Amino acid sequence: MKLEILYEDEAVLVCRKPAGVATQTKRLGQADMESLLKNYRAGKGESPYIGVVHRLDQPVEGVMVFAKTKEVAADLSRQIVAKVADKYYYAMTDGVPPQKKGILEDYLLRNGKSNASEVVDKGTPEAKRAVLSYEVLEENGKNAVLNIKLETGRHHQIRVQLSHAGFAIVGDKKYNFKENIAPSGRALALCSYKIGFKHPVTRKKLEFEIDKPYYLS
Repeated sequence: MKLEILYEDEAVLVCRKPAGVATQTKRLGQADMESLLKNYRAGKGESPYIGVVHRLDQPVEGVMVFAKTKEVAADLSRQIVAKVADKYYYAMTDGVPPQKKGILEDYLLRNGKSNASEVVDKGTPEAKRAVLSYEVLEENGKNAVLNIKLETGRHHQIRVQLSHAGFAIVGDKKYNFKENIAPSGRALALCSYKIGFKHPVTRKKLEFEIDKPYYLS
């Protein structure tokens, strides 16, 4: 698989993750972004270290940043935790939000055995706060295309929160019950299209953006 590198210097690698490729995996013989980038660096005679500082679900395509050193990885991780880094997504929903703009705030509980998360009451043990904001860019009465800013990074957060709010993502076989009743045959209509962060060395603000994928047109 050919890597699509958007930016690279001595500290960071920014690339586009294709849909269907895992960020990391322990499955033998399955390609993932971490191993692909390690091989890419080794092929150039560099240290093969790759620091994974954030993740995208395997069915989701989008822009990702990786660290080339442990120090850079620690800095980028701190930015993500402190919400200094910005992450934006496009999603096509089954149903249209009642408001053109909104904020969703929920508490999510992850089930490791089923690899799924659900919205639970605030006081539930081990539940984590999840927040995102959205804006409707297009809608036809049946579907909507949303511009989403992720404020927290929880497991399957966007997919779970939109489903709970009543407008699940098209192509989401895990959280959109309609896909099990009458499958759309479409890919998961979710794309991480933009990321912004401070360069760990220069401290300059960097932003990288990709085009809206065809399935969100």
